[in-house]
Amino acid sequence: MRTRPTSPVAAWKRWWHSATAAWGRLDPSSRRRAVHVLSGVAVLCLIGAGWIAVTAVLARTELVAAQRSLDTLRLSVAGAAGQPGPAADRHNDDRKAALDSAALHADRAHSLTSGPAWYLAAHVPFFGRPLDTVRGLADVADRLTHDVLPPVMRMAPGHGANATHQSVPEVLSALGDTAPDLERAAEAAADMRAETHELPRSSWLPAADRARMQVAGQLDRIAPAMSDAAVAAKVLPPMLGAQEPRRYLVVFQNTAEARGTGGLPGAFAALTVHKGQLAFESFGTDTMLAEVEPSLDLGAEYTKQYGHMDPVDTWANSNVSPHFPNAARIWASTWREYSGQKVDGAVALDPSALARLLRATGPGQMPDGTELTADNALDLAERTGYARYPDSAQRKAFLLDVARTAADRLVTALDDPGTLPGLIMAGYDIVKEERLKAWSARGEEQTLLAEHPLSGTLSATTGPFAGVVVNNAAGGKLDYYLQRELRWIPGRCTSDGRSVTARVTLTNNAPASGLPEYVTQRGDKPRYPTRPGDNRLLVSYYASQDALLDSVTVDGRPTMVNGGYERGHPVYTVDLELPAQSSRTLTFRLREPAADRPPVLLSQSLVTPLRARVEPYPACDS
Repeated sequence: MRTRPTSPVAAWKRWWHSATAAWGRLDPSSRRRAVHVLSGVAVLCLIGAGWIAVTAVLARTELVAAQRSLDTLRLSVAGAAGQPGPAADRHNDDRKAALDSAALHADRAHSLTSGPAWYLAAHVPFFGRPLDTVRGLADVADRLTHDVLPPVMRMAPGHGANATHQSVPEVLSALGDTAPDLERAAEAAADMRAETHELPRSSWLPAADRARMQVAGQLDRIAPAMSDAAVAAKVLPPMLGAQEPRRYLVVFQNTAEARGTGGLPGAFAALTVHKGQLAFESFGTDTMLAEVEPSLDLGAEYTKQYGHMDPVDTWANSNVSPHFPNAARIWASTWREYSGQKVDGAVALDPSALARLLRATGPGQMPDGTELTADNALDLAERTGYARYPDSAQRKAFLLDVARTAADRLVTALDDPGTLPGLIMAGYDIVKEERLKAWSARGEEQTLLAEHPLSGTLSATTGPFAGVVVNNAAGGKLDYYLQRELRWIPGRCTSDGRSVTARVTLTNNAPASGLPEYVTQRGDKPRYPTRPGDNRLLVSYYASQDALLDSVTVDGRPTMVNGGYERGHPVYTVDLELPAQSSRTLTFRLREPAADRPPVLLSQSLVTPLRARVEPYPACDS
């Protein structure tokens, strides 16, 4: 039979009655001795409480000072990128001083909150919760400034007295040498992240709770970034030919026509890399590879999900899956069938990535005299080019010139050591936005890449997951005007799991008139009437593993949906007509396994980024 738990008030009353009864049974001399003992204990407690209070204030002051120094450090690192020698040296001195200052203040805070008094006080039920938090945060700050940041700073743009004069091979060598330190730093950051999340989430001191939440958020960003840096230090030197030449197929994705990994695979280039030096051997357009049919089997699940699109033998559909290694393997096999050359991997990037690189390298001059800049690269590749050249062959040649000009600027910039810091920061930004993806044909390297954004891997996580992937089904270039929004709304947990509502809103901002016919063409040849600017999309929602779909509606009305699986995730696809100057909302209602954490979000990088909003999730009862 279950009994109701005793309330804190009832427990306190019961203890008080027991204590007073015991006091009444003592003789006068025993009472006097007890009074002296209790008085001594009270004095010691007061002294201890005073010590804890004073050191807590001092520790908070030191932690605030450490945070200010870390803010200075961050600004100094950002300011160093792309700076000339003297300016970079000044930034180098500034960030060394900032890191030393942060480490000093963090060490003081850690010392103030260490020792027996703080240990005992932090373990006092209820009253010790904020002390436990402060003690834990001081330890995190100390380890962050001593174990995590130093190896990162050694690889930061502009580091070292001769950093602005380092060649690419020297940078790769330094990166490889730092790999063990970065790996240890990544492990430390992961441990700190886990320990911070184990600190009390709520206490009677809101300031401590806010500090814990702020540090936890920072570590949620730092730990994955450190993991990525550790992997980069291991795989980039060999992939960039530090030991031997490598050859890659580079594909430029046109995000004006959406595909699973980003955009339509258009122009491409064969690239060799040796000791970090790039050499583009040849350039081509998708027309050259359209008739090539490689021999490749990507498995039964892939064939069942995408076989009707014939992605292996149809170059334009080769990347309909958001799992980039699938597309990369098709591209590598296609190129070998076409050229006889075996590649060491494949790389994909889009015009937005080219624009970011051009901001670091400076503008280039195209053969027709057009200046290619960071500000016009996307527009030229995905809008202006279609209006300027109605002829298909001329248009493809123009777009190929965009890719070739950007590539030439990159090769030239790599010969100038002064541009390396800016290029490193540009590369970091592009990878962060998932506009650059890489696949290695070498198993060990690909295994290291697989769990990091650069690989473009569709996560096989068993936890909460949500993703929206669109593939253009109209054959035009209207996704330049597409906006996407995902709102993930978790419900309460039941015996069947958690109810989840995923609301996907798509908006077609294409103008009603004035667009070239090639942009608005309907290669799908619909049997229903359409207007120029109307678009058609295959919209796929990727759910958590073991999720079950209850219903799908479009603008509140039930609709047909095709179901399938990819890498363990249920995939629900709706064929959607999206008229110009309109929005449509798809609502997926699901039952998912119960979990008390937000979903991992799948990112598909198109012209306009996805706006994703995850609503607060009610806790599941244990």
